[in-house]
Amino acid sequence: MLELTIITLEKPTFMNINQLHTTQEGVSAVPFHNIGEVVVTSLRILAGETLQEHISQTPALLFCVSGEVFFENELGTKETLVLGDYLKIDAMVKHWVNGVKNSQLLLIK
Repeated sequence: MLELTIITLEKPTFMNINQLHTTQEGVSAVPFHNIGEVVVTSLRILAGETLQEHISQTPALLFCVSGEVFFENELGTKETLVLGDYLKIDAMVKHWVNGVKNSQLLLIK
């Protein structure tokens, strides 16, 4: 005899990425989702603001969801990211990001 199992899924939570940032700071970072050991962080960088230079302990991916930013690192990489662009950030390499336009980004590491 075939036994059916019915699984009731919770209603998915719908939000806009803009809702994650509740302050008016020029640079805002909000971790909002974990996939195992992987953390997804929403970054908002306003025009004229800078995510100051820092070093990530692990490799990461930086996706531009909206706006425009300018990424630089100590190895001489200089890239402009706009809607849909992404780049890989190497571990242990100093880098920083400047907001050209008000921007939303996803950082996955």
